[in-house]
Formats: sequence, structure tokens, C-alpha cells
Amino acid sequence: MTEPVVSVLGNGLRVVSAAMPSLETAAVGVWVEAGARHEPAALNGISHLLEHMAFKGTQRRSALAIAEEIETVGGHLNAYTSREHTAYVARVLKEDVPLAVDILADILQHATMPVDELAREREVVIQEIAQVHDTPDDVVFDIFQETAFPDQPLGRSILGTARRVASFDRDSLVAYMAENYTADRLVLAAAGRVDHAALVALAEDAFGGLRRGDGRAVAPARYCGGDAREARDLEQAHLVLGFSGVAYEDPAFFDQQVLATALGGGMSSRLFQEVREKRGLAYSIYAYASSYRDAGLFVIYAGTGDEHLAELVPVICDETCKCAEGIDDAEIDRARAQLKASLLMSLESPSARCEQAARHLLIFGRVMPTAEIIERIDAVDARGLAATARRLIAEGPPTVTALGPVAGLAPYEAIAARLG
Repeated sequence: MTEPVVSVLGNGLRVVSAAMPSLETAAVGVWVEAGARHEPAALNGISHLLEHMAFKGTQRRSALAIAEEIETVGGHLNAYTSREHTAYVARVLKEDVPLAVDILADILQHATMPVDELAREREVVIQEIAQVHDTPDDVVFDIFQETAFPDQPLGRSILGTARRVASFDRDSLVAYMAENYTADRLVLAAAGRVDHAALVALAEDAFGGLRRGDGRAVAPARYCGGDAREARDLEQAHLVLGFSGVAYEDPAFFDQQVLATALGGGMSSRLFQEVREKRGLAYSIYAYASSYRDAGLFVIYAGTGDEHLAELVPVICDETCKCAEGIDDAEIDRARAQLKASLLMSLESPSARCEQAARHLLIFGRVMPTAEIIERIDAVDARGLAATARRLIAEGPPTVTALGPVAGLAPYEAIAARLG
């Protein structure tokens, strides 16, 4: 597998490409180091609204022209906002990479933010917020994030609130984009049938005039933990139990990933077998680990009926604590194999390779070679996993959030004591 190649323009913008010569297509995108975490409280949700508005017209193209140009060549555009990044991505045939770069550069540097389009798009985002509010297995994770990181950007919703979104005007969007969409905070990434030298030349033409930023620090994350419950008339109770996790560059990062997989990452995992297969206490049960630049979360989710909550939570706590006592080699081997297979399968997709390269540059300042990732996964052993499990349980209080018929859920103090 060919490893990505990286170049840096004079203004600090990074260009990375991963050649996949057997393909006839390419994924091309721009990742911006600006997400919900970079917003002051008064602007919570503006990164996501800006993602929407970037497609609503530029000095050279109307919103319709943007859509028509990319679809005329059979391509498509998409975008998403996370807590630490915003991404704008195109999929095109190999000969249309120059068009994709031109459109991306246009919307990210010359968006006009028409007032009438802004009025409509605010309403669209407000409807999106309402839709999420009506989706309990989404809402419970927003509540969890806010409880884990209260009163700080990392704990706020990516979408923001309807009231906040309704208050954003054109000047706010233009100012936020000018401050955050600077060359040093952008990565142009491509994967598939691409030529690196040609991509760098395109980047120089399209982005070479973009200014370098002044540098900007974000407030350090402060994991707090705690308890939040919201009673709703639902068929199921949605429960999230979590702990302070590790950051991307923490030495235990891969231990945490293997641990999450062994505990709740598949049908053979401890939680799936004990909770669903042996006891029938939940239809959906899983665990995952998420990391940020300076923090992380280790998360367990379960959806179940109120009548099962009293029995379910002790089982989850006990299985988590057992990991701190030790995980056998067969479990570790399965978890490592799942992670490696998932990684290698994803890298067969140009979109996934493009995203991985861009995110690595933003997070680590380099693209981590696939062989290094595999080596670090293989280096995870039973001793390291047990130590990581003990660390997760011990570092700060747990975070417990629940939504739905939650009367059967034990008091927070009892859950924390079970994990102690």
C-alpha cells in the first residue's frame, strides 16, 4: 500500500495525497481545524451553520451552479462538522480533480453568504436540531458530552441551540470564517487516482493567496463527570455510562481502542455476550473510545426497557471492572484482529484514506504509516490493557446519563460505588 505524500505551501497550508493507481476516481477534500470546540459560547453552532452556508454561492458561482458543475461530471459534494474539525469533500472521476479543487477553494475563500439564503438555512438547521431532539439515542449522547465536560466548548452540542442559531447574522459568519479558515489550519487531502505534484500545483493556484493565521489556542479540556437523567415517555431507556479517556497522543491510545473492542466492540465482546446473549437485558449494547487533542472518553451505551435497568447496570459495571483484573489472550487477539481488519478494509476506500491522512496531519502533524498503526495495535498486551482499564475507572468520577423511562436506574452514588 502506497503511503501518503505531504507537501507544505509557503503560507502553511498542507497538501497530502495517497495514490491508488488502480482506481478511476478520487476523493478530494479540505479539512479545517475549526469545529464546535473552537466556538465561544455565544457562537455555539456557528461552525455547523457555516458548513451549510459555504455551498450557498460564491463570487463566481450561485448555489445552483455549484451543484450543477459537480453533478454534470457525475461527482458529488458533502461536508460535516465535528468537535475539532470541519470537512468539505468531493468525489469525482480522476480527470475532474482540478474542478473539485477549484470548487472547494471557491466556497472556502469566496462564499458570499447571501442574506436570503442565510435566513432559509438557519431554518433548515433549526429543523435539524428539532429532529435530533426527537431522536433519543442521539440526544442522550449530547447530554453525556455536556455532563462529562460541563460549561466548556467540548461539552456543547455541535449543532448549537435553536435560539443561538437564529441569532447568527451574515457578519458573524464572515468574521468567524476569516478568523478560523486560515492557511495554517487547512489541509487539502486527496486519495485515489491522483498525482501529488499536480495536486500541489492546483493547491498553489487555488489557495496560495490565503493568509496564514496568527495561531490560536483552545481552552484545555476539563473532564468532570456526573449524573444527568431525563424522564421521557419512550418505549426504551437509553443509558450511557462513561469515563475519562485518553487523548490521541497518549501512549495508552491503542490500549484504549483494543479495550473498547474487547469490552463492547462486536458480537463476541464481553458486554454483548453477557448482557444480550446470556441475559437478554438489552437489544443494543456496545462500547467505544473517542479521543481529542488533549482529552478522551470511554463510553458504553445500552438501550433497554425500564424493567431491566436495575439488573443491567450492575452487569455493565461488573464486566467493566473485570477488565481491570485481566483479559485473556484469545479476547485480545480477537480485538486486535477486528481493529486491524477494520483499518485495512477502510483504506480500500479513497474517501476513508483521504480523511485519515488529513486528520493525522491535523492531530499528529504527520501521517502515521499503516505499518506503524498495525505494529502499535499488535504491541497491546494483557498487562497494558488491565492497567488502562484501571486508569479509566480511577481517573475521575463516572459519567452517567439516561433518557426515557429511567425510574429503575440506581442512584448515581450506587453506580459509582460499584465501579470503585
